[in-house]
Amino acid sequence: MLKATNLNIIDWFVKFLQTYHERLFKNLIVGNEFLEGQNKMFKTFSKDLGIDLGTANTLVYQKNKGIVVCEPSIVAIEQASGKIIAYGNEAKKMIGKTSKDILVIHPMREGVIANYEITVEMLKHYIKIAGERSGFIQNKQSVVICIPSGITGVEERSVVDAVKQAGAKKASLIAEPLAAGLGAGLPVFEATGNMVVDIGGGTTEVAVLSLGGIVTSMSVRKAGDSMDEALSLYIRNQYGMLIGLQSAEQLKIQLGCADFFFAHERMQVRGRDLLTGLPKTEEITGEDVVWAIEDIVQDIVDAVKLTLEKTPPELAADIIERGIVLVGGGALLKNLDQVISQAVGIPVWVAENPMECVAIGAGQSLEHTHFS
Repeated sequence: MLKATNLNIIDWFVKFLQTYHERLFKNLIVGNEFLEGQNKMFKTFSKDLGIDLGTANTLVYQKNKGIVVCEPSIVAIEQASGKIIAYGNEAKKMIGKTSKDILVIHPMREGVIANYEITVEMLKHYIKIAGERSGFIQNKQSVVICIPSGITGVEERSVVDAVKQAGAKKASLIAEPLAAGLGAGLPVFEATGNMVVDIGGGTTEVAVLSLGGIVTSMSVRKAGDSMDEALSLYIRNQYGMLIGLQSAEQLKIQLGCADFFFAHERMQVRGRDLLTGLPKTEEITGEDVVWAIEDIVQDIVDAVKLTLEKTPPELAADIIERGIVLVGGGALLKNLDQVISQAVGIPVWVAENPMECVAIGAGQSLEHTHFS
């Protein structure tokens, strides 16, 4: 009887251990699945950001989310209080339409910070928007921000300080041409030559990339904003009419072309007559736009030529085979790729979503330890 009882106890204990281990194993599996799910969730909602802080526009790229902010680099300020009352598109609508009590400011000029305090506030605003649009708010982010290749050490430190003051946990810099190459899908980390022409608002960056670095580059302060100013001046001189830079920008977008072959469209433009001071309407042609921006297009072509002249022969051979890629808002100017191609004898192509390439490349650089 005692032996039977002992056997029953032993059997019960063995079954207990088996059941315990089965449950423990199941819990471990569920726990691992839970942890994997958490890791995936946190990876999905990663708040690391890539920022293209441009003269004309600021774009914010969030890892695994894409472009979450694309707004003009413009703010509107109430002069009496110094309070910012509008950012981005809302501020842009006010250009040329405000009373003396409101000031519309471009805190970035020619690719560098022109107004530090306003730039910090603008960055804070856009970083906050990026968090809100992603649906996951986090106070501190690691940020990679783009800078023109030709800026000074003081200008670089100013950008880093501004990003940190805007709330970033860590701020890293990447040259705009390198970010543009990454964003355009070029093999910038391979031992092959890649040429990028980034035509932004304030500057045009031309660079040859190889093995994750810039081999040779050139920066000219002629780009989209210069075209707008040239158009405004041309219409003043040729038609005796004053137009604002926003009207000039619309002309560039609607009629803009790099040569006369495609310059067939026309557009009605309203402004103010220089002689009478009264409202005036003129019909502007595509040919007018070509004449107005001709010198700026030539400056960009010359920058490409000079950069090619400084390129090592082996990399030049790669560029002849692979071609030159255009990025930035200025790349959307009709037939610019053909004009550059005819001038240098090398194929030229416009990247997909050229305005977003720099921000996308800045965000993608977070995955490379060289930049993180």
